[in-house]
Amino acid sequence: MAAYHFKAVAADGRIRTGVLHGESEKAVARELGAQGLTPLYVGGEARQRGFEVRLPGLGGGRRREVLFFTQELSTLLNAGVPLDRALAITSELTERARFREIVLDVLRVLKGGRSLADSLAAHPECFSNLYVNMVRAGEASGSLAAVFERLAEFERTRDDLRGYIVSSMIYPALLAVVGLGAILVLMYFVVPRFASVFEESRMAMPLPTKIMLETSRFIQTYGWMFLAAAAALAGALRAYIGTAAGRLWWDALRLRAPLLGDALRKAETARFARAMATLVANGVPLVQSLGIARAILNNRRMADSLDLVAQGVKRGEGLAAPLRRTMQFPALAAHLLAVGEETGRLDQMFARMADIYESDTRAAIKRFTSIFEPVIILVMGVMVGVLILSMLLAITSINEVAV
Repeated sequence: MAAYHFKAVAADGRIRTGVLHGESEKAVARELGAQGLTPLYVGGEARQRGFEVRLPGLGGGRRREVLFFTQELSTLLNAGVPLDRALAITSELTERARFREIVLDVLRVLKGGRSLADSLAAHPECFSNLYVNMVRAGEASGSLAAVFERLAEFERTRDDLRGYIVSSMIYPALLAVVGLGAILVLMYFVVPRFASVFEESRMAMPLPTKIMLETSRFIQTYGWMFLAAAAALAGALRAYIGTAAGRLWWDALRLRAPLLGDALRKAETARFARAMATLVANGVPLVQSLGIARAILNNRRMADSLDLVAQGVKRGEGLAAPLRRTMQFPALAAHLLAVGEETGRLDQMFARMADIYESDTRAAIKRFTSIFEPVIILVMGVMVGVLILSMLLAITSINEVAV
């Protein structure tokens, strides 16, 4: 049996830490529950990971801090710990000083007589409109513990999908950058040495070698101009995308990109469905839910289409028909929502839709990388191969002249 470090909350709200022996982390967690303790994390000393949760500082980033905060509050509130005491405990568990200050400020405002939703709304850089409205609905219905449980699931699934997309794209991007850098180094530093040898020998060069040397001279002479032009173009493009019209154009262009556009559309659909499932399940009105979901979408083209959906809902057309007319979301999404409206289980259908498109996003990203990676390797291999062949032809020509 292995030894596991744990941190748990006792019935009096105090933190308990120590070591327990057990067959697994879940077995130790069950033992803690049998002792009347609510586990916050169970794990080895080296890993220090939460009970199904990463501790802040290990994953990094503000989103991880919010995720940890939400999960801890969910655990404590479901264990019957009063809200103010739960916030105080969470602040003690928060390792990042900046976020600890935010939690303590939320607690201070709460003790001053404001609601928890208003306290969280004072920090929009951490707590989104969706988050605040969910908490507000939970306070009104007296189901704050259940709300934080749903918010924890929402934040966790969103973080998992974002992490999968980023980690999947790192290798192809790194491969392209390294390959392009290797070719530029060859053309800028290695090839010019061969050019000096041919200029001294005054011999006729093979055509591939001549093309390679001329390309190298062109890069050495005008390369900085192309880099400056590329930087200026990137700056101008960034500035244009910063405008409303530019952002709309850019987001529409990304959705039309081969393979990657399909993955982006499915990722946005999954984000929309997960937010709507969380909001509708908590009793937030449908039109208000659409407005909140619109704000969390990254793609402006798809986000703006939700205004038309909200107008259709106000006219009594339901949700599925206006969503289908926008032609921005996959066709299956409208069919699923039509079934949800007919059965009166719209929240469950949104949750099912989120599961489907999160899975489809992973499959689309995997399909994109499985095609992109070999294409990059092939292109870079051909370019490096042509350079090497040109050099070999040059060396062979020099040897023939020497003979």
